Amino acid sequence: QVQLVESGGGLVQAGGSLKLSCTVSGRTIISAGMGWFRQAPGTEREFVAAIDYSGRFTSYADSVRGRFTITRDIAKNTWYLQTNSLKPEDTAVYYCTRARAYQGRYSQWDYWGQGTQVTVSS
Repeated sequence: QVQLVESGGGLVQAGGSLKLSCTVSGRTIISAGMGWFRQAPGTEREFVAAIDYSGRFTSYADSVRGRFTITRDIAKNTWYLQTNSLKPEDTAVYYCTRARAYQGRYSQWDYWGQGTQVTVSS
């Protein structure tokens, strides 16, 4: 069983920043890559960012490109999403997910965390 635990969410004013973390534990934790999705109330879950295991390849949604950065620390089994210049429309529950096979936003996602709430006030 693989477990993903997110942290780092919270309430921030527009223009502010948050750094989300996703720690992976359990059996077979090595994966092809990791991703972040988000879901706002009344909307479908949407892709935010992804990174392959080597860290060389990343993919971002157009809405966050240039403001968000996905990174990873393999030694800590932890992936990060640095969110800058936050906007009220970034308000959502953010989920991390593990890629069984990496293809950017079209990766095969197999395990998901429980999510962390990000709220951006105007």
